[in-house]
Amino acid sequence: MRIFLVEPAICLSAFATTLSSPLVTQYVYRRIWEETGNYSFASDSNISECEKNKSSPIFAFQEEVQKKVSLFNLQMDISGLIPGLVSTFILLSHSDQQGRKFPLILSSVGALATSVWLCLLSYFAFPFQLLIASTFIGALCGNYTTFFGACFAYIVDQCKEQKQRTIRIAIIDFILGLVTGLTGLSSGYFIRELGFVWSFLIITMTLTVNLIYILFFLGDSMKESSSQNVSISCSESFKNLFYRAYMLFKNASGERRCLLCLLLFTTITYFFVVIGTSPIFILYELDSPLCWNEVYIGYGSALGSISFLTSFLGIWLFSYCMEDIHMAFIGIFTTMAGMAMTAFARTTLMMLLVRLPFLFTIVPLSVLRSMMSKVVHSTEQGTLFACVAFLETLGGVTAVSTFNGIYSATVAWYPGFTFLLSAVLLLIPAVSLCVVKCTSWNEEGYVLCIQEESSEDTSDS
Repeated sequence: MRIFLVEPAICLSAFATTLSSPLVTQYVYRRIWEETGNYSFASDSNISECEKNKSSPIFAFQEEVQKKVSLFNLQMDISGLIPGLVSTFILLSHSDQQGRKFPLILSSVGALATSVWLCLLSYFAFPFQLLIASTFIGALCGNYTTFFGACFAYIVDQCKEQKQRTIRIAIIDFILGLVTGLTGLSSGYFIRELGFVWSFLIITMTLTVNLIYILFFLGDSMKESSSQNVSISCSESFKNLFYRAYMLFKNASGERRCLLCLLLFTTITYFFVVIGTSPIFILYELDSPLCWNEVYIGYGSALGSISFLTSFLGIWLFSYCMEDIHMAFIGIFTTMAGMAMTAFARTTLMMLLVRLPFLFTIVPLSVLRSMMSKVVHSTEQGTLFACVAFLETLGGVTAVSTFNGIYSATVAWYPGFTFLLSAVLLLIPAVSLCVVKCTSWNEEGYVLCIQEESSEDTSDS
């Protein structure tokens, strides 16, 4: 008996991803701290290893550690860029014919292999530089954008009515918020009570259960047409992937093509800023004057994850009184305010309070995905989300690399510069969305147009 619910897989993957991210960052931070100088890292202290006195030699040492960690994160992200781009585009585009399960399975295998390697790396204290190799290998199988892109396509396959998509995608964000919030809250206690080895082992077991569920219990949302797959060579199949992406834009009318490009540009530029600054938060919190330990970092991650919950509630409530595009505007401008406030946070209380403007950070991502799915045919959903995931992978890695480089160059004279810059960069998706609004975005009109085009194609065939 097959279960057509992808939500359990999303929950398990979200738990593993949310727990893994701060663990890897803090593991690398401690390894570099211990290998750079003669200062030992006191893991059982109530505050982090942080010196607030700028005249102290430890202060200069910790700034050096911040730079090295930031640059190492940059190297890891670049190592997974090319394989991540190729695998994401191929797997998600191919899912329109082969079904959504294959990209889910392969990306889960890659995540599991990376997690197993993290266990071995921390247990045997191998050189942490080997993380670059594991990032490369994991990206070959697809990364988190591949997994969640396939999940969104899976959900769209099941939503026959257009109006269900925004709410259904928002429900996924609600689930992500609940899981990531609880995981972020407990991540510091995982490190303090269990250590890195056992924490990585828990992630490995979670990903194993997730892979078993996808392989043996999850049904495919699409019916595979085996007759199409018999006599197609590998090269022809590869060409078809790019051909479908090309036809996604070519078959659309001029106005619809322009709208789709604008929505893609808005999504990726917003995603670029949000994802690029995410890893900087942990380094910013570890540095002076905040000097947070692993427990406080867990609290901060949990507060950041609440945006998934509040974004779901916001979409659910706002959908009764405003259009999708207006919800996206609210999310962009509140996130912009949060970035600007973070740049000037100098106390623990202030850093916790700046999370409030980030309550609707996820709203634009959910709403813009829903808007794009309403502009294309039902048979093009996999190709659409392949393009989105491809651009998110390219934009995400580029963003993290860029912001890590900027933070490394500016941490010595003004650590908050990165957040000020991100607030300014958020003007780009805001202006792009204004252009979409000026093109007289009409949700019902575009859906009706798609349905008419589909009926004409059916009658012609």
